[in-house]
Amino acid sequence: MTRRSAILAAIRRFFAYRDFLEVETPILVRYPGMEPNLDPFATRLRLEDGAEFPGFLITSPEYSMKKLLAGGLPRIFEITKCFRNGEPWSLADSGERGTHNPEFTMIEWYRANADYRAIMADTEEMVAAAAKEVAGTTGLVYQGQPIDFEPPWPRLTVAEAFKRYVGIDLDRGIDDHGWFRRAVADKGCPVADQEPFDDVFFKIFLRDIEPRLGAAEPGKPARPVILYEYPRSMAALARLKEADRRFAERFEVYCLGLELGNAFSELNDAVEQRRRLEEESAERRRLNKFPYELDEQFIEAVATMPDSAGIAFGVDRLVMLLTDAPSIRDVLFFPASDLFK
Repeated sequence: MTRRSAILAAIRRFFAYRDFLEVETPILVRYPGMEPNLDPFATRLRLEDGAEFPGFLITSPEYSMKKLLAGGLPRIFEITKCFRNGEPWSLADSGERGTHNPEFTMIEWYRANADYRAIMADTEEMVAAAAKEVAGTTGLVYQGQPIDFEPPWPRLTVAEAFKRYVGIDLDRGIDDHGWFRRAVADKGCPVADQEPFDDVFFKIFLRDIEPRLGAAEPGKPARPVILYEYPRSMAALARLKEADRRFAERFEVYCLGLELGNAFSELNDAVEQRRRLEEESAERRRLNKFPYELDEQFIEAVATMPDSAGIAFGVDRLVMLLTDAPSIRDVLFFPASDLFK
């Protein structure tokens, strides 16, 4: 755990040296994120006079941090606890690489007057700095697999990944969902008639593409990879790509098939933001999940936020990679599997 503390200290030094302000935002909020695939922990806020309000533990500090961007802070970061309900826990006797805990540590940072390319560079340099802190080098070994964290990292569009790993033309599939369903079914994935594009996408992505992202090539160490330009339907908080509005300025970071971070050039069109949140609310209903109220202050902040970019990055998973820990529970002082038996 001393190495975990050293990594956190290195991260803080990295951002302080670059004139980022460390901020603290609420963990208990009135309005959680609307992402259909995430479920927050719910509670009640009770006031002295007996009045009560619904409350939620954050799945991410994103909404609050964007309000600070709108308020004029140009470079901000936060290391905070986040909470996600209903996800698989990493148990001591599971026999698998555990990567989830319902309470986990996230770092998010944002730059005003920047796009996602600036965040790509930040991410590479931050991880390299943390690796040098704990090992004195960017070349480490994780569970017997050499990894080279030295920037710059390989970059791969989502469309290129589909072509490389499963031989499917995503450019065609994003325009012709029927053709895409058939192409994915031909790869052995069960696909229903009229199944939504996103559902079909993730069936083959999670099975055949994600595990190979950031993997080693013959005779070479593994390297983290930046996977960018996701379909627009997967960009609830991201700006669309000007040259091809079928895709969004969003990227994710992977190493040895493990997702480390999710980043955007941030959407700052309040009308479009409201429409996307309402779409997500409808999707939550389709999935028989509770549709939370919209955070009107967040939508107002989006309207005044400058062009910006930011990322949510999993600290615990980074510590796993940098300390050769097979499970997330090995890098937590109090894993949930020890607290809820």
